[in-house]
Amino acid sequence: MRSRTPLCVIMTFNSHTSTVPTIALADGNVIPALGFGVFQVPEDATYDAVTRALKAGYRSIDTAKVYENEAAVGSAIADSGIPRDELFVTTKLWNDDQGSDSTRRAFDASLVRLGLDYVDLYLIHWPVARKGLYVDTFKTFQKIKKDGHAKSIGVSNFTQAHLETLIAETGEVPVVNQVELHPGFSQSDLRAFHVGQGIATEAWAPLGQGSVLGNQVIGDIADVHGKTPAQVVIRWHLQIGNIVIPKSVTPERIASNFDVFDFELSPDQINAIGALDDSDLAGRVGGDPDTFG
Repeated sequence: MRSRTPLCVIMTFNSHTSTVPTIALADGNVIPALGFGVFQVPEDATYDAVTRALKAGYRSIDTAKVYENEAAVGSAIADSGIPRDELFVTTKLWNDDQGSDSTRRAFDASLVRLGLDYVDLYLIHWPVARKGLYVDTFKTFQKIKKDGHAKSIGVSNFTQAHLETLIAETGEVPVVNQVELHPGFSQSDLRAFHVGQGIATEAWAPLGQGSVLGNQVIGDIADVHGKTPAQVVIRWHLQIGNIVIPKSVTPERIASNFDVFDFELSPDQINAIGALDDSDLAGRVGGDPDTFG
């Protein structure tokens, strides 16, 4: 089993067109701390959205089989002219494909749709514990990693209990757990467990699907810095050590969500945003990992 070393070592990743902070994963790889998500982006809008994101400076793209836009992501990457080793591509295994043989078939199909020889990160999308397959699924992930077709392997929407079972049964700690996380649902206990295990925390729905952007506390902080509420929330994620993957199809917002490296929140501002977890904003906007699927 991997030793329980704290992670979230921040360094800088440089490419010809982008400078973004990155987080060191426990397996020795690094992931950009700010990426671009394509959840709920229609297939016919994905190519343009990813193309704009890459031009804005994003180098990490997060997709999944169930999003039905892997092919468009792959086309945008291929047409970008950006060297493959300057990109970080994540995709995910859907619930129906869990299990040893079906996992391998689903992964191979994702590679074909993406048009890639490997992905940088492959995630189990949901634990779906009632099916009892996520351990066998992760063991297949280990083989995929050993073969070099996934540089890193992790999970999504796993609770501490799911993670403890997975680690005990497979002998390996997933390097990433991608979970719902925003100022109204900050998952402090789970994040603390991640640190103890050397698991990077990645936030989906980082803006609470827009639910937190009208909050007065966030708005006041945005006014102080001359930034938008979304920029303030993304900056909050980065400063507390999260990987964050906002999504948008609006060109201005794609660029704006990336423009978060020229200001810094004070400790008091970070604490004020974190305290919103006890406010009317508190709660999930997505599915519960104990029941979803």
